[in-house]
Amino acid sequence: MNNYYELQIKINPELEDVISEIFFENLPCEGVVLAEEAYKDLEMISTTEGTLKVFLTSAPANLSQFLKEQREILKSRGLSEEELGSWEYVISDKPNEDWSRKWKEKWDITRVTDKIVIVPDWLEYIPKKDEVIIRLEPGCAFGTGTHQTTQLCMKAIEKYMQKGDKVADIGMGSGILAICAKKFGASFAYGCDNDETVIDVAKENALKNNAECTFELNTADKITEKFDFVCANILHNVLAEIMGDLKNIMNSGAAMVLSGILDEKKPVVLEAIKKHNLELIEEAHQDQWVALIVRKVD
Repeated sequence: MNNYYELQIKINPELEDVISEIFFENLPCEGVVLAEEAYKDLEMISTTEGTLKVFLTSAPANLSQFLKEQREILKSRGLSEEELGSWEYVISDKPNEDWSRKWKEKWDITRVTDKIVIVPDWLEYIPKKDEVIIRLEPGCAFGTGTHQTTQLCMKAIEKYMQKGDKVADIGMGSGILAICAKKFGASFAYGCDNDETVIDVAKENALKNNAECTFELNTADKITEKFDFVCANILHNVLAEIMGDLKNIMNSGAAMVLSGILDEKKPVVLEAIKKHNLELIEEAHQDQWVALIVRKVD
């Protein structure tokens, strides 16, 4: 049996996908798990950091220098030290373990709503009547259906998307939201991301789910089509920055779910919503995360 290495690093949970992407792109990473809860005397206490567990097939050289360089890159994109989290870490050699099997043991079927069920690709599941089943391989892409921000978007799709809508997922990662929209009857499901490495993963996931979706390397400001429903599960500061671009791709009367927002960062996004004259129709919460559902009224 091969050894594996488990890196545990303290991060801001809001940056889970961004930091996970760094490890997937630059290190021999096979999966990540985020633990956001902290306990004291058997009672959960609030925390601004979560422990990201990163599963590696080999130990990286000069890890401290690598992390320092990556922090500087993120800071150059406008993120502060506080927003990044401490990045304190430990790395452990885990010998004589079937690490690939143990990785899979950490995942189970996720029931997002009474109707939406996320099933890891290696598990058998017999769907009940009217259930929407999405099959993914957690850990190999971003947006696996287990994170609160993704689930908030899926709930919004179920509640607000109309059958026959044209749907766009901006920053689609694994493609899960476009796939979900297609399974709820979207006439056209489009996803784009600025990370070239996720395009093929999203396409594979769509094929696996028999969901016809269009995925491409793109950003909201370059899209010329208009949509009836838009998903944007991105960092709060990015949402605020591109709000005008998101509004531009919405048809009149279209709805949009904005997610990836920690409750304490909500005012930043609400200000951008007001600035661009979008109508707030719901504020949905799950743990410390919030999704804002808006409508284009002009």
